[in-house]
Amino acid sequence: MKDKINIIGASGAGTTTLGSSLSKVLPHTHFDSDNYFWETKFTKQRDVAESIRRLEKDVSLSESWILSGGVLGWGDNFKSYFDLVIFLWIPQDIRLERLKQREFQRYGHEILAGGSKFEQSKAFLEWASLYDSAGMEVKSKMLHEHWMADLSCPVLKIEGDYSVNERVDMVLDYLKSN
Repeated sequence: MKDKINIIGASGAGTTTLGSSLSKVLPHTHFDSDNYFWETKFTKQRDVAESIRRLEKDVSLSESWILSGGVLGWGDNFKSYFDLVIFLWIPQDIRLERLKQREFQRYGHEILAGGSKFEQSKAFLEWASLYDSAGMEVKSKMLHEHWMADLSCPVLKIEGDYSVNERVDMVLDYLKSN
């Protein structure tokens, strides 16, 4: 059994959803990197040393855990903790549509022109749209692949538009055979 699993991918790829779903069928505690990285979600970043301290404390309390979301750039020391990294990729058009829907669910009409979250949402979606084509200068597929190449643990890549249940089954099948 892989006891320490990290799930990474672009924003909107489903890392948190998969982590939460897996924690319901595996004896693993689920942690979300956003809860460590952000002091105020998606607006104010936490001090890096504090993010690392909080995450180290929480993972030390669980023998088996799943961390959804990346620690790339701020928590690279966690790379050695992982027994398995799961990389999720979905086509950009599907991912960006998910993000637009999620933004509307979170902020409602405030993301529309004239709303208090319009500029923030617009900038976020523009940033998220860079994932598949950008180089190493921003969170991108290229940067993730470079980061994964340096791992000492196995990487399970799930690429394509699969349902949550299909992804859970893929991970469970992988864990049974490895």
